[in-house]
Amino acid sequence: MSDAFFIGDLMFLIVPIFIGIIFVIVFGSIIFSVFKGVAQWRKNEQSPKLSVPAIVKSKRENVSRRSSEHRHGTYTNYFVTFEFESEDRSEFQISGKEYGLLSENDNGMLTFQGSRYLGFERKKVSN
Repeated sequence: MSDAFFIGDLMFLIVPIFIGIIFVIVFGSIIFSVFKGVAQWRKNEQSPKLSVPAIVKSKRENVSRRSSEHRHGTYTNYFVTFEFESEDRSEFQISGKEYGLLSENDNGMLTFQGSRYLGFERKKVSN
């Protein structure tokens, strides 16, 4: 009888500790994400707005599926990689509308601020 009592006491001590650890990990992850987002926003706000010649090098999509008891959905994030005259490259997340208007090898002026995409104006091609 004492072994069963000991296991019950042990579980009574371990389960709240385990739940507390899980809570701290989840809450800590949320807080970390919020601070990371705010830090990125501040960094972008402090960066100068730049307009530079660039070429669209590649495009990609990231499709994720989310479902709950009452709702199901698919979400798509769109990314474009631009190459500068220095041959450096940067990838930006853009809207689906902008994504649809861009083609690989488009030349033009890219406007951005830090990691924030602001626009791309295609260079007019003369025939």
